[in-house]
Amino acid sequence: MVTGGSRGIGAATALRLAREGADVAVTYVQGGQAAEDVVRSIEALGRRGVALRADAADAGEAAAAVDRTVEALGGLDVLVNNAGVGALGPLDSWKPEDVDRVLAVNVRAVFLTSQAAAARMRRGGRIVTIGTCMTQRVPGPGGTLYATSKSALTGLTKALARELGDRGITANIVHPGPVDTDMNPADGPHAAGQAALTALGRFGSAEEVASVVAYLAAPEAGYVTGAEFAVDGGFAA
Repeated sequence: MVTGGSRGIGAATALRLAREGADVAVTYVQGGQAAEDVVRSIEALGRRGVALRADAADAGEAAAAVDRTVEALGGLDVLVNNAGVGALGPLDSWKPEDVDRVLAVNVRAVFLTSQAAAARMRRGGRIVTIGTCMTQRVPGPGGTLYATSKSALTGLTKALARELGDRGITANIVHPGPVDTDMNPADGPHAAGQAALTALGRFGSAEEVASVVAYLAAPEAGYVTGAEFAVDGGFAA
């Protein structure tokens, strides 16, 4: 199950997992057609796919998506917490309701989805959460709310590793740097400045992030848990 799997890193991850032999459920909020396109691509690879509308801001929907995935696919081995919202702006621009919404999507939904998944997951399962390079380096003002919300996921990941280790379930977090997606294109107005913050001087691709997620979901990563993986081109170096 890949939350927010209709585009960008989520879609790339869903397709990579399908190529590795997984049946995949993807959740979406607004990109229904895009999610169905991902499902068709999954099916073209010979795997089963399902698109589920689930609003991460709704606590009930976030958790219920796990049950719907199990019903559709017959079980759950891997959860990829990818759904999230961006939140960049001056500290004094955020209203309490803005803070509540960002934390609901970026933190509460990940907690509740992971909780629901752990209850249904078989031994040896995998939980992989998508964080951000801004948990390790905030290069300028405007990122306080976003960095706060995503930094919470590092603590959640480490705690999940301890909670679930006796069941052979691993939990890890991947921190992407600037990645070329429709939300943050590599030819966008602020792209040059972002690329300059990396050691490699370029944007990454969604597929490069998905490859690390696929490794963490694989049997070979069974002894890797509670860990952070930077896929950021040296952003935090």
